[in-house]
Amino acid sequence: MGFLLRLLVTALALYVLTRVYSGVTFAPGAGLVSILIAALVMGIVNALIRPVLLLLSLPINVLTLGLFTLVVNAVVLLIVAAVTALNVAGFGAAFIGALLLTIISWVLDAIVGALGLDGGRD
Repeated sequence: MGFLLRLLVTALALYVLTRVYSGVTFAPGAGLVSILIAALVMGIVNALIRPVLLLLSLPINVLTLGLFTLVVNAVVLLIVAAVTALNVAGFGAAFIGALLLTIISWVLDAIVGALGLDGGRD
């Protein structure tokens, strides 16, 4: 149940992102299935590729006091856009989109937690 909830929250966050920021959009005609696929790919990339990118960028991440993580998040968003119906206007758009996506996901996670839908997860 937790996986399905996380998938839905990520899908909703991606959808909201495409509505509030024009640099990240879904392809014309993309529906709910495309959004769910993009959310699933986002979860897979975050679980498998993002840790490797963070490990490889550890020296520069230490030098920038963790700010380089924002660049890694932008790269993750570009990877997801490369294999799904998500369109990103460029690296700058991916950077801003990743930052907004983080904020939107944080707010949605807080709402889900406040409603008690997360099963007491911290």
